[in-house]
Amino acid sequence: MPDIHDPLPLASGQVLRNRLMKSALSEGLGDAGHGPDHRLVELYRRWGTGGYGLVITGNVMVDHDHLGEPGNVVIEDDRHLDGLSRWAKATKDGGALIWMQVNHPGRQANPLATRSQPVAPSPIRMSVPGWQAPRALTDDEIEATIDRYARTAAIADAAGFDGVQIHGAHGYLVAQFLSPRTNQRTDRWGGDAERRMRFALEVVRRTRAAVSPGFAVSIKLNSADFQRGGFTEEESRAVIAALSAEEVDMIEISGGTYESPAMEGRPAVQSASTKAREAYFIEYASAAREVAGDVPLAVTGGFRTQAAMSEAVRSGATDVIGLGRPTTVNPAAADNLLVARHERLRVPDVSLPLPARLSNTARAKTFLSALELQWHATQLHRLGAGRDPDPAIGPLITALRLLKGNGLDAFRARRSS
Repeated sequence: MPDIHDPLPLASGQVLRNRLMKSALSEGLGDAGHGPDHRLVELYRRWGTGGYGLVITGNVMVDHDHLGEPGNVVIEDDRHLDGLSRWAKATKDGGALIWMQVNHPGRQANPLATRSQPVAPSPIRMSVPGWQAPRALTDDEIEATIDRYARTAAIADAAGFDGVQIHGAHGYLVAQFLSPRTNQRTDRWGGDAERRMRFALEVVRRTRAAVSPGFAVSIKLNSADFQRGGFTEEESRAVIAALSAEEVDMIEISGGTYESPAMEGRPAVQSASTKAREAYFIEYASAAREVAGDVPLAVTGGFRTQAAMSEAVRSGATDVIGLGRPTTVNPAAADNLLVARHERLRVPDVSLPLPARLSNTARAKTFLSALELQWHATQLHRLGAGRDPDPAIGPLITALRLLKGNGLDAFRARRSS
């Protein structure tokens, strides 16, 4: 049986040197013109030498009018080609492949960064304090947005990236089209499960048509939304079955939205069996494996021990282990597991102890999520500045920095990837 040390061949002809992937983390290190800042080059140089088989970037937006957060890189044309090439090369020089995560936030466009009214499949407002109601996209706008994904991928290809990951999870635009909660259209883009998946499939197809044959095309997909009336595991398996016919290079499984952040281990509803598992989505991955055909699966979320990672790969539930937040405090996490044979990756607890009556409120959950993301972003920014991570930074200092920088906006939802 394969193990985390073993290489993995992909449909594009690429070969991952091992089964450990640095999964996407939102860096917020774009420059004033939404190009890649020099700190991104330094950050990815560290990850490139960390021993990973694959490194996936934080979300790169396809439209400058719709941003997920301040500091997003936006790729609409080749104006940032030189900076993108430096970003890709810095990673590949260390031996890892690098895929760019491409994204559109849809109704999750961050009001701190976006002045335009958000757009979405249907005008369904986020149930998060401070979020603006979106307007529904027209058919022509949908077609143009699909072309934006393909154009961004083509530029990534020209810049020397090895592939793209289309972000179809966490409540962003592709996920909004998939979910009956956020897609209430009755035209060719909605109305039933088959039409709701049309947008995702068209993004994959046009992206593949826009890039070279050896360039990888993959997608990140929710197992479920973990919300009443949302995208279900049964629907997710149907999408995976459809994607397997499109010869994608990999499907990464995640889950949740920013209204129910299962990707952070905090869904609105969670079973006891899920709480007991180290990896959040591994049980679903086992079921998805049955319909994925030969397409490799990656699972990100909750992995901390080498034993759990090895068992997940050996069992066949997943082909690749995604590591996110552990890589912010340990950029060489893959080498630690594969070469130094560390048994566990340690990530500090940065939560603040709050009374139960407060911690269960929507605003408190939003703030605690923002606190954790701020802490990890601080570590990424240290790495980008050429410094080492500082795990000793405490939650109280992080909370004060968060409030100082954002005021009451700290209680608005923020982004991971």
